[in-house]
Amino acid sequence: MKEAGWHATDLKEVMKRLSSCEDGLSEEEAQKRLVEFGPNELRKEKGKSPWSIFFEQFKDFLILLLLAATLVSLLIGEIFDAAAIMAIVVMSAFLGFLQEYRAERALEALKEMAAPLATVLRGGRERRIPARELVPGDIVLVHPGDRVPADARLIEEFNLKVDEAALTGESVPVNKEVAVLPSETALADRKNTLYAGTTITYGRGQAAVVATGMETEFGRIAQMIQMVVEEATPLEKRMAEIGKWLGIGSLAVVAVVSLLGILRGHALLEMFLWGVSLAVAAVPEALPAVVTGALAIGVQRMARRNAIVRRLPAVETLGCTSFICSDKTGTLTKNEMTVRHIWLDGEGIEVTGVGYEPQGEFIREADPLEGNENLNLLLRTALLCNDAHLERGSEAWSIIGDPTEGALVVAAAKAGLDKRELDGLYPRIAEVPFTSERKRMSTVHAASKGAKIVCAKGAPEILLARCSQIRQDGHIARLDEGDREGILKANEEMAAEALRVLGIAYRELPDRHDFTEDAIEKDLVFLGLMAMIDPPRDEVRDALRLCEEAGVEVAMVTGDHKLTALAIARELGMLEREQPVLTGLELDKLEDEKFEEMVEDVAAYARVSPEHKMRIVEALKKRGHIVAMTGDGVNDAPALKRADMGVAMGITGTEVTKEASDMVLADDNFATIVAAIEEGRAIYANVKKYLAYLLSCNVGEILIMFVASLMGLPLPLTAIQILWVNLVTDGLPAIALGVDPPEPDIMLRPPRDPKESVFTTPVKLLIAVVSILMAAGIVPVFASVLPKGGLVKAQTMAFTMMTMFEMFNAFNCRSERHSIFQVGPLGNIWLILAVFSSILLQAAVLYIPFLQTIFGTTGLNLSEWLLITAISSSALIVVEIGKQFVPRLSRQWQ
Repeated sequence: MKEAGWHATDLKEVMKRLSSCEDGLSEEEAQKRLVEFGPNELRKEKGKSPWSIFFEQFKDFLILLLLAATLVSLLIGEIFDAAAIMAIVVMSAFLGFLQEYRAERALEALKEMAAPLATVLRGGRERRIPARELVPGDIVLVHPGDRVPADARLIEEFNLKVDEAALTGESVPVNKEVAVLPSETALADRKNTLYAGTTITYGRGQAAVVATGMETEFGRIAQMIQMVVEEATPLEKRMAEIGKWLGIGSLAVVAVVSLLGILRGHALLEMFLWGVSLAVAAVPEALPAVVTGALAIGVQRMARRNAIVRRLPAVETLGCTSFICSDKTGTLTKNEMTVRHIWLDGEGIEVTGVGYEPQGEFIREADPLEGNENLNLLLRTALLCNDAHLERGSEAWSIIGDPTEGALVVAAAKAGLDKRELDGLYPRIAEVPFTSERKRMSTVHAASKGAKIVCAKGAPEILLARCSQIRQDGHIARLDEGDREGILKANEEMAAEALRVLGIAYRELPDRHDFTEDAIEKDLVFLGLMAMIDPPRDEVRDALRLCEEAGVEVAMVTGDHKLTALAIARELGMLEREQPVLTGLELDKLEDEKFEEMVEDVAAYARVSPEHKMRIVEALKKRGHIVAMTGDGVNDAPALKRADMGVAMGITGTEVTKEASDMVLADDNFATIVAAIEEGRAIYANVKKYLAYLLSCNVGEILIMFVASLMGLPLPLTAIQILWVNLVTDGLPAIALGVDPPEPDIMLRPPRDPKESVFTTPVKLLIAVVSILMAAGIVPVFASVLPKGGLVKAQTMAFTMMTMFEMFNAFNCRSERHSIFQVGPLGNIWLILAVFSSILLQAAVLYIPFLQTIFGTTGLNLSEWLLITAISSSALIVVEIGKQFVPRLSRQWQ
């Protein structure tokens, strides 16, 4: 039933197409159409069951490998190891299930935005029915506070204003009208149409339903949300790849070493048990736990900075974000209309202060303006002709009423004028309200000794036509053509800067006078112009500068007008390279190939629809960008879900947007996104530190066994010693590295390429150097102690030296480019405690009798400890020298 041109169709033709009339449908016809078109509600495609979502988590190669390791551990009697590995597997699977299950809530939240009841005309009688029973052709009645129940074409309206921010991104309520519009009119400019899910804020109206359920604009968005396939984050892709190749590579190496052992005469059962132990040691079973821990710590840090993360892996996505598409209203701006300029006495006055806090000055020619009679009269008139109120809450100032009127109230408060006090001195006795046709408002107030005054405000060109006089320099004079031209020129100049301009006028009335529109709105005295805008947040400029330093590009994406987008972008310094600003209509005219060529250069998009936002995200992703998209309205939800990082507003955002997002900003502030990017980069760096540490240790273990086997030596480490090193002594420092503080220059580096492997050349070199140092240090000591001290003493020396090598190596891994002294030896207190605890645990294995029996160890004397410490410290010393004397390589370490 829905057609593209309802807004461009004459009302008679609309009613003809709908087969309806002014009295609405009959009950019988409504029931027939309900069967034909179905209920007025959003449908949801059949999704996965909770059980299927849960079991899908076990398809990951690393998880399967860990399950195999658990089974083998049980078979050889290692109950503790099996329990630990299984706990990690279950925890990882549960977290994955929870994330995917919660993602399905987006459509449910959208359905909750539907109006539960609707007022309709059925057979000429007004009825209140469930909104789900509405059908095309119904005549609906709307009043202030109502949620529009379906898409409908206006039949009549009386001062009707609708809040469409959730659908179109329009920052202020839209004045509706009945007139036919051109067919190419953008969705946000279709003033003769009401849309499901939007809210009536003022006036009343009557409209014919043209679309219900999934055929509404909300329904189209619901379909888009269902069709968007969420991609794995860069971290999830890398971890899957790492788990697969680590498992395969480790098992291959272990198989070769075990075969060599058998060929050299070791028993088959012995080598099988040893091979299984080494295989379990080689598999990074702590990887899911450490990654989850690093992400969880990052989530806590980000929450303290007002960024609430809904999906753990999405934290790291921020670390490689290279392009941010940011909403304007409330994110880049304060979402608080503020008077910025006043035109008075033929001169401009700057008003300082931002937002609703009544703090600021009036500056003329660089000097504060105080005690000016004309300024006080202008502000007093604007305050009396006003229905808004300024309130002070527990945390911030707020406006009750229309944002535009609120800006006038705040400007007057900056001059010390209080609305309640002024209303008491000049009580309102009559008014002619604002309408979209009149574009002005007038109020009549009682003054002292029976006098009455008229206060008026409105569109400057409209109000000026009602003025015959002007007040300048404290005197009233005749308004001549030169004055009119000067006023209109000032209005055009401010409007060209995307300022919303209002004219202010007044007049004194005789004692006896009627209060009709024509009687009071004539011979007015023009006072001046007041221009306002939703100003940028103070902290956004610094955040944009940080983005530039970090190599992150930013574009504004807004439902507001092009002039407004231009003004804010220019004020924030986003147009320094004369970048283009595109509207949704201009975007529609561009071919995909042409748009993809220029998408990285566009500074801002204005008057965009949900499809436009999706197209922007797709074009940027095709150019290789990791895209973060912010939004607050329902219209933003599909693009947020499609983007690599969907960011919803916590204060102004709808529940639909929040459910479709990966992260919610508790303060709706762009600067918070930049802080989250820093945390994301730090988290990935910490995961990388852990992997470098883990692999250098595990490869070292395998290399030691391989070299000893080639030399014909007994095995330097027993199966249980390998498991102890891997699960206990490795584990604590690894977890501590996962919460390492960010490096000081982390935001001075370009975004990481999401395709970049964790195993960069520097990481491979670190693994090679440390593992070779381990083998070169441990095998000779093992071989030299073996003839004199016996196998138990030699294995104890190798076992302890392995642990100490890993303790020193943990400090290597704190930074891939900076010396330990540059990042601060005490910068990670958790690592220090972890190393200290691991050494104590190792000592317990050496000196507690029953543990000596279990692990096949013996006590070591002081000289042996000194030898072990001296050799194992080479891991830290050699790498530190490399960082200092190989700067070219150091710069490559990302």
